[in-house]
Amino acid sequence: MRLRGSLGGGRDMAVDLGTANTLVFIRGRGIVLFEPSVVAFSEETGKVHAVGAEARRMIGRTPASIRATRPLRHGVIADFEITEQMLRHFITKAGGGSRFAFARVVLCVPSGITDVERRAVDEATRSAGARAVYLIEEPMAAAIGANLPVADAIASMVIDIGGGTTEVAVIALGAMVVWESIRVGGYEMDDAIVDYVKNVHKLLIGQETAEAAKIAVGSAWDVEGAPTETQVAGRDLITGLLRRVSLGADEVRRALEQPVARVVTAVKDTLERTPPELAADLGERGIVLAGGGALLRGIDDRLRHEVGLPVQRVESPLTCVAEGAGRSLDELETLERSAKAQRRARR
Repeated sequence: MRLRGSLGGGRDMAVDLGTANTLVFIRGRGIVLFEPSVVAFSEETGKVHAVGAEARRMIGRTPASIRATRPLRHGVIADFEITEQMLRHFITKAGGGSRFAFARVVLCVPSGITDVERRAVDEATRSAGARAVYLIEEPMAAAIGANLPVADAIASMVIDIGGGTTEVAVIALGAMVVWESIRVGGYEMDDAIVDYVKNVHKLLIGQETAEAAKIAVGSAWDVEGAPTETQVAGRDLITGLLRRVSLGADEVRRALEQPVARVVTAVKDTLERTPPELAADLGERGIVLAGGGALLRGIDDRLRHEVGLPVQRVESPLTCVAEGAGRSLDELETLERSAKAQRRARR
């Protein structure tokens, strides 16, 4: 975690700027905004037509002159100008029409981003109306949101499976001791389903359809009593006509195997690099799962089977990071200590 800027007066805001969704937390009010990180704009004029939920409904349905896009890829900015406009819209909406009401903004970022990417999100947030910006790594925010005792000497481990990245970290004494960030998340899982249906059923489906199938029957482990089948519609690659096929839960599980296996490998790699004393703590405390990917059926069972540690899902996986970032506004001493530790570790 790295903090930038100087503390000053004014209202405080925390933003979980994710590849899939953006959440805004305002001190004293909690989460006031939860919308998809999508922007629809004119490719001819650059004018923004819609942001958030309205823009998401346009994905794959816009005329040639309008493009609906996600301006972040793997948790970092892929399109700076569009991200700035999206942030401005969300900050203004959260502030009740005034984007200049917030002097300080804590922004969540993946632990694996580069200094160049850090500067980009900092600049975009300032351009959107923030006077001071503080960056907090997503695993630390998730740990705070999950009510883990991050300041203790006893270790805690958190896995945050987001839309574009999976963050794994072991935290003790207010800092991330060992961490791993891989660019695998919910969208890679959706893409894996798209590829499977294309290769096996010769049917072209969109990412939104794949996500719906993942939610309906997707799993990382054979879960008793789970739904067994769903239908998807798409374009037949041979005839070019609309066709429907039934997808079994076992098929979707096979499709998801590669991205799920990469998450498991990242967890194992992090555990292998964890100091022995802290690893012993994890044997008692176990692992906490957060992020939208934590909702995948059986992901906790799969990890429990693979790494041999207790695994539990947080109560609200989708909002955990934003809640933690918001609470971090009251934990400045812990944040400063963690920031110094992370700077030393990156040298």
